[in-house]
Amino acid sequence: MENAYLGGQWQTAGSGARTAVTDPANGETLGQVPDLDSPTMQAGIDAAVAAFADWRHSTAGDRAEALLAWYDGMCRHRDPLAEMMTREQGKPIDEARGEVDYAASFLRWFAEEARRIEGTAIPPEAPTLALGTRREPVGVAAIITPWNFPLAMITRKVGAAIAAGCTTVVNPASETPFCALALARLAEAAGLDAGQFNVLTGSGRTFGETVCADTRVRALSFTGSTHVGRALLAGAADTVKCTSMELGGNAPFIVCDDVDLDRAVDDAIAAKFQTSGQDCVAANRIYVHRKLYDAFVARFVERMNAMPVGHGLDEATAIGPLIHSQAVADVQALADDAAAQGARLFGRPQNEAPGPNFFMPTTIADFTPAMRIAREEAFGPLAAIAPFDDDDAVMAAANDTIYGLASYVYTHDDARIRRFLRGLDYGMVGINTMDITGAQVPFGGVKQSGLGREGGHAGIEAYLETKFYCIGDAHR
Repeated sequence: MENAYLGGQWQTAGSGARTAVTDPANGETLGQVPDLDSPTMQAGIDAAVAAFADWRHSTAGDRAEALLAWYDGMCRHRDPLAEMMTREQGKPIDEARGEVDYAASFLRWFAEEARRIEGTAIPPEAPTLALGTRREPVGVAAIITPWNFPLAMITRKVGAAIAAGCTTVVNPASETPFCALALARLAEAAGLDAGQFNVLTGSGRTFGETVCADTRVRALSFTGSTHVGRALLAGAADTVKCTSMELGGNAPFIVCDDVDLDRAVDDAIAAKFQTSGQDCVAANRIYVHRKLYDAFVARFVERMNAMPVGHGLDEATAIGPLIHSQAVADVQALADDAAAQGARLFGRPQNEAPGPNFFMPTTIADFTPAMRIAREEAFGPLAAIAPFDDDDAVMAAANDTIYGLASYVYTHDDARIRRFLRGLDYGMVGINTMDITGAQVPFGGVKQSGLGREGGHAGIEAYLETKFYCIGDAHR
């Protein structure tokens, strides 16, 4: 069992309630964490408020050193962190190791960004005046993170907040709290042990309602579904919080007729099936030029069927379990809807799955705009492919969604590249690559895929306010 981390102390819930955490691959109970009630979550906010009084005045060097020490701790504990992630989240162990590296990189990046928070000098109207701006931390930041990237989604947000001089209260997904608590132990060892980083396990609804109602919480950052994001935005409006949202996706992956087929298939496989398809930037709709379509589908299905399915701790595994049985049911419903409307389905039989939380990788060929898969995010190893003939038509189809997070285009034609880059209504566009993430990347979407950017130089902006000053001549 683990306890929540509040104000530098490990504490249990006021009510004593606890929630079990299980391995999605086999149902094994890994442990229990406190299911904090609202008063205990309020105590976590109190701790963050108290810590902010001092932390806001810390030097950039102090903040950078703490983040670098935290980064070093993550690097030293890479393997146990990866194993913990695989056990509670299910992703293949090699991907888990990659996420540890990815997550740690945000702490290093924002340690460097802490030293680059700069104000401006403004030319005055009178020679006796001095005008300018300074950047100051927003205040206490509430962070709500998902289960699919249980380390990286915390460090991408918290690294920026801590670098800016904010303090944080974090509510990890109830499916994957152990990664967050492991981060708390490493933060404690790095000297962030006075309330700068608090981990409040328990209901996301309780946490959201508690932080939204508290006027002392000045920022709210959320990664998750658009449905929940809308509710949080409505809740945060009453106290006019600074909000950043990374919400749902429906990524198009466009393969033009002038590309290397094998390269396009390889990258489409990677873009679709990383994290067993449970990724907001995963390729959701694959559009292939009709000249390549049949060959693409055949090679894609061949590659997909060769992917080993099993427990993530098996080094050979490429596809692990989905997070729970409801996720399996949701993906199956999308496949059934497509089949009922005439799509062709390819893949191994679902009765070959190694457990109830597994969905065998499946391809929907010939999907149409009328099918649910065209409108809804398939958060699992379900790929949808359709042919196209015209660039303008496929761009219109790609944009025909409420979402606008990630998109991918494969072509060697320079004019085509520029046309797609201008025309795709997405926050991120990968051209001839599906590798679009990194600490230096301003990650985020448009439309109902979110607000603001995380990572890169833009990532710290959500946690900073601009203060204008005008200094007159005291001796006039």
